[in-house]
Amino acid sequence: MMDLAGFEASLAEGTPPEGLGRPLRALWHLGKGDWNEAHAVVQEDEADPICAWVHAHLHRVEGDLSNARYWYRRAGRPAADGDQRAEWRAIVTALLPRGPV
Repeated sequence: MMDLAGFEASLAEGTPPEGLGRPLRALWHLGKGDWNEAHAVVQEDEADPICAWVHAHLHRVEGDLSNARYWYRRAGRPAADGDQRAEWRAIVTALLPRGPV
């Protein structure tokens, strides 16, 4: 089970941790500074609302706010306007698997 600190620590590695789904893999690549790879990963499933959420964040980071708003709508999420790093961390936290309660 990985938490946010473990996910951020994994950015020091050369490849993403095993078992990450597409949205978290995209966020991992973005965390490494590879926007293009992150974008390619989420584009593999544009119908998935979680990929759309990450896609929105990516276009926000890129500075393409109209495209970002489109993807936030596709994700069913309000458009973010705060700190981009805080949003990245919030999305990662929301997507990391939760252990048994």
